[in-house]
Amino acid sequence: MERRRFVSGCACCGLLASASTLLAASQAVLPARLDRPGPGSDEGGLWSLLAREEERLQRSRFLLRDEALNAYVSGLACRLGGDHCPDIRVYIVRSPFFNASMAPNGMLQVWTGLLLRMDNEAQLAAVLGHEIGHYVGRHGLEQLRDAKSRTALGQFLGMAFGAAGVGAAGSLAQLALLAGMFAYSREHEREADRIGQELVAAAGYPPIEAAKVWQQLVAELKAEEEWSGNAGSRSVFFASHPDPEERSQLMASRAATMNGDRGDVASAPYARQIRGHRRQWLEDELRRRKAGETIALCERLLRQSDDGETRFFLGEAYRLRSGDGDGTRALAEYELAESHADCPPEMYRSRGLLQRQAGETAAASASFSRYLALRPAADDAEMIRSYLQEGR
Repeated sequence: MERRRFVSGCACCGLLASASTLLAASQAVLPARLDRPGPGSDEGGLWSLLAREEERLQRSRFLLRDEALNAYVSGLACRLGGDHCPDIRVYIVRSPFFNASMAPNGMLQVWTGLLLRMDNEAQLAAVLGHEIGHYVGRHGLEQLRDAKSRTALGQFLGMAFGAAGVGAAGSLAQLALLAGMFAYSREHEREADRIGQELVAAAGYPPIEAAKVWQQLVAELKAEEEWSGNAGSRSVFFASHPDPEERSQLMASRAATMNGDRGDVASAPYARQIRGHRRQWLEDELRRRKAGETIALCERLLRQSDDGETRFFLGEAYRLRSGDGDGTRALAEYELAESHADCPPEMYRSRGLLQRQAGETAAASASFSRYLALRPAADDAEMIRSYLQEGR
């Protein structure tokens, strides 16, 4: 059957292979749909707990309630999941960290820090396919069966949901606990990696993109460790996953035995889907205060597409890091940002702050004046006007 692309504006489709083609391909990879465990079993008890936590998650202030983006990610997960589609429920969580997780009841969290870091639709499919691999492999339930006693089970669930009685929607920390409640074994991770790559290949994407996801994360981690000298700082995602460099190598080797780098990565459709959110996600990324990772991320994004917005945020990362020579680096990025039509007005404020700090009064006044001309009702407008008064 001819492989087709859906129109990107379709709320339930996304730019994927035709539903019938991908459904047949996923059925060849995935087992049949899972039966819900009986209410009297330990598994059934876990499902009941997860159902209550999911209700709280649905009310969370951290949920991204963009209908089009949710439909796009859900559509991709659904098509990868094949017959399991009715059981998969996607929740996009606003958090700058790289994380995704799928609970045994089909609740799939995807964090915006992960979406920001995907180069294309194929990479997102690889991550979703990996999580679906955990789900269809019943890895979470296998972890539950490993509990040796009711006491161990209670400790397991208590760790997941917290002893303070605060639900998953109560705080981002609780969401992190819910997302990371299942620390899978290396065997589980390898199986999920394999299933994910098979689903990606069946969908017509290059399976090598799964390896690239991990290569990109390794580059960010190394950049942060080189800057901070702290090799022990890892994200929530890595707390429950094996070494990313090893994972990348294994997946690259597997991809070479499949269809390698053949297929459409769908970069442009993915960029269109997240375009309206990138600025907010980049602002959230700066608040992480992981300058090395942020700089590596922005530099990689700029290699894909040079734009004023990303240049500005790269300059901001340098300015906020405030290391030796970072002020000069920030000014250079601001100058490049200014040459683009999409340069944020805030660039002039940030440049003015650096110029003011350096004692360049006239240049700072020019930058501040330009900022106020573009953003006269900005929240910090009065403060900037006070800086202008100082320079007169």
